[in-house]
Amino acid sequence: MINLKIPKIPYGGDWNPEQWDREVWLQDIEMFKEAGIDLLSINIFSWTQLQPDEDTYDFAMLDDIIRLLKENDMKVCLGTGTAAHPAWMATKHPDILRVDFQGRKRKFGDRHNSCPSSPTYRRFAPRLAEELAKRYQHEDAISLWHVSNEYTGVCYCENCEKAFRVWLRKRYQTLDELNRAWNTRFWNQTLTDWDQVVVPNQLTVQWSDRGMCQQPLVLDFTHFSSDNFLEVYSLEHEAIKKHIPEAVVTTNLMGAYRPYNYREWARKMDVVSWDCYPQPSQPPAHVGFLHDLMRGLKNGQSFLLMEQTPSQTNWQPYNWVKRPGAMRLGSYQAVAHGADSVLFFQMRQSVAACEKFHGAVIDHTGRNDTRVFKEVAALGAELQKLGPELLGSELQSEVALWFDWETWWALENSAGPSVDLHYMEQVARYYSALHQDGISVDVVGPGSDLSKYKLLVTPTLYLLHPEDTDAITAFVQNGGTLLSSFLTGVADVNDHVFRGGAPGPLREVFGLWSEEIDALPPAQKNRVVMEAPLGELQGSYECNLLFDLLRLNGAEVLATYGEDFYAGQAALTRHIYGSGTAYYVATSPEETFLQGLIRHVCKEKGIAGLLPEVPEGLEITRRSKDGKDYVFLLNHKPTKITVDLRDLHLHDLLLDEELSGSIILKGRDVKVCRQIHVQ
Repeated sequence: MINLKIPKIPYGGDWNPEQWDREVWLQDIEMFKEAGIDLLSINIFSWTQLQPDEDTYDFAMLDDIIRLLKENDMKVCLGTGTAAHPAWMATKHPDILRVDFQGRKRKFGDRHNSCPSSPTYRRFAPRLAEELAKRYQHEDAISLWHVSNEYTGVCYCENCEKAFRVWLRKRYQTLDELNRAWNTRFWNQTLTDWDQVVVPNQLTVQWSDRGMCQQPLVLDFTHFSSDNFLEVYSLEHEAIKKHIPEAVVTTNLMGAYRPYNYREWARKMDVVSWDCYPQPSQPPAHVGFLHDLMRGLKNGQSFLLMEQTPSQTNWQPYNWVKRPGAMRLGSYQAVAHGADSVLFFQMRQSVAACEKFHGAVIDHTGRNDTRVFKEVAALGAELQKLGPELLGSELQSEVALWFDWETWWALENSAGPSVDLHYMEQVARYYSALHQDGISVDVVGPGSDLSKYKLLVTPTLYLLHPEDTDAITAFVQNGGTLLSSFLTGVADVNDHVFRGGAPGPLREVFGLWSEEIDALPPAQKNRVVMEAPLGELQGSYECNLLFDLLRLNGAEVLATYGEDFYAGQAALTRHIYGSGTAYYVATSPEETFLQGLIRHVCKEKGIAGLLPEVPEGLEITRRSKDGKDYVFLLNHKPTKITVDLRDLHLHDLLLDEELSGSIILKGRDVKVCRQIHVQ
């Protein structure tokens, strides 16, 4: 459990007092107290105020802000201020400016314009972090340190190109090994000197919108870029720890953000935090998956909800406002999946620039009787009432869902087999089927301990490390059930296709190999025909996108294709391997099929949700601590639903009443309960 020095779920968010007169600061503090706010993130974008020139540091305003919060019994999440470099720095040291994918050198402006390989950035950013740590090392109002803000993007400058060459030398040692790994004899791409390595941008290796001619090069550069940005985060992290070893240090991640391997980032973070801004069209299951992904980055450790909007998100195409109850519902959904904080961006709405229409706790009117402020204050009162009870509780899961950034990179950098194949969509489809039945899921990946799970789901696991192969093989051999899908085990860590056919080194586990892969436009359908009923699965179901044409080597056929020249060939198989079972789904079937298959496999393994039947729109999760279980019921529909609790007996912590039998959950309502275990 991460200790933020607050004896309850911390509540608050990003406050930017440097944008306001001091009279406004005092107004804000009074409204924060009214809303139950106790943690403020400050100093996120204040580099120039703190360092107006190369040799001067000025902490007077920051001192006043921290003193004000401390006097009002509020805790501080202290940003290092390095999210946007000063104009004077860009003018005097242009190496700090990025080069984009088109090869164009940026100028000062916007936010994330700092090159991670820049000697200037690597000198000044950790130096500022260290100056802050030295000044505030004994300040007990600071409960959390926040490095930079939402690291994003990629740089293709000459410094990054040079750093990439150094990274490659460490990885491959010799040019011969690099040429082998990149298969450079293809199209005469052979390198005879390290200085011939180029960054993969539009000027070098672009071939089409989906795929570049040197895909192993692109894969390595993506990995390098993630590592390179992680290095600059680590420089600030270490600068703080040098003076405050016990400091809790983080940076805010962005869910399933493709350019950076967050699983590797999490190893350098004391606590995972992330910013949750779902589109209105995103289903609750997708948001639940992102929360579980963040929780899984540190093997189930609780995470921090660092940002969400109290109402509208200004950078989406349409600035829709959250409907009454939606902010509360989204906040509790995060807690239900393992969040130990509820924080917002922003506390007071900016009056100018690009976030002036972004929602805030205190809007442009500055009033405390607005709908949004009253909802924020009501939630603050509830979190006060819940107190410390939920802090540090964990979710327990028997199902693991595999998510791997390197597979994502390699699959979507590939020129084939389909431009409409998207890794996130495939993973989300399987997660949604589990979510719909209230099955708790841990999102795992390379290096995760699989021994505690009964079921491992690995959709489209295109790329396989040897250690992943060993872990998955051992999981099945020791009695686990594996459920995977098409394009599993296609390539190794360098994106070299395994000879002998997919699923490569997992062929024996699945008892089959893939002879061909048919890719059709999504609108062109085939059918999956059940050979015999399997649980609730019977008859036929639509499928599309990709179609593995399988050759069997021990696997049992459970369903076949219904059309085309491969009608009658296996579309769903099952294979006993060691003490376990491996299922293989050879195509992308309709949702009904996936739901039925998931239900069958879970029943086969004795895996059940908290309720045997989950009404449409209901999300149910459970967190546990010290022998106590906490159940969350969340109604994502705008209208009421009836929930039959069956054998569940609950105590509503907010209303202080017992719940059993059939209950009514109002539209967008939430129940936070302690489970009563009846003897």
